[in-house]
Amino acid sequence: MPIQRTTLRAALPVALLACALSACSGGDSHVSSGEKHAAGKEGVTVSTHDPSGGERATGQVATGAVSEGDQRVTYDVVAEKVDVGTEAEAQRLVADKEAAKGLVLAVAHVRFTHKAGPPLTDSPDVNDATTIWADGKRTALLIGASDDGPGCEDPYDLGGWKQGESHTLCESYLIPANSKSVEVHWSADDTSEPFIWKFAFNG
Repeated sequence: MPIQRTTLRAALPVALLACALSACSGGDSHVSSGEKHAAGKEGVTVSTHDPSGGERATGQVATGAVSEGDQRVTYDVVAEKVDVGTEAEAQRLVADKEAAKGLVLAVAHVRFTHKAGPPLTDSPDVNDATTIWADGKRTALLIGASDDGPGCEDPYDLGGWKQGESHTLCESYLIPANSKSVEVHWSADDTSEPFIWKFAFNG
């Protein structure tokens, strides 16, 4: 499915991580933008709930257990879409205008369902491992750009999240404007292979 441009709520300026944009070799990104595309996922033939990670098909769920404080919580996870904005919007969101040249905002919308474990006692950490890659390369994270953007829920409002409940959390990144493909990566922890959802994008 091709990406479509739509209007996003303008966000306040946000900070880039220390990673130099041209030097990033892997990662994820989120966007709070004035204009966006809805990235369509490319179908992939894979098994469901593969604990070793790997590519997911359109709408296909992955499952992983995450440490939430001193508790273990199992989630069903699926990347729903990536919204992509404009170069002008990216320029408005960063302090270093030169570093953001040729880049656009991308926001990953990921749906998490609490499958097993105790209710959360604090805001969730499950989305911390969500990243965006463009054309096989890590992109630059934008801090705080999309926590309360359209279709995104604020993790700080989710204390008490319990079994059976689902919430959509977002992450924002800067990606090259001429990217051909966008991937959302998520893993349960730092040692696990990521699950990957692919989206077609012709910048």
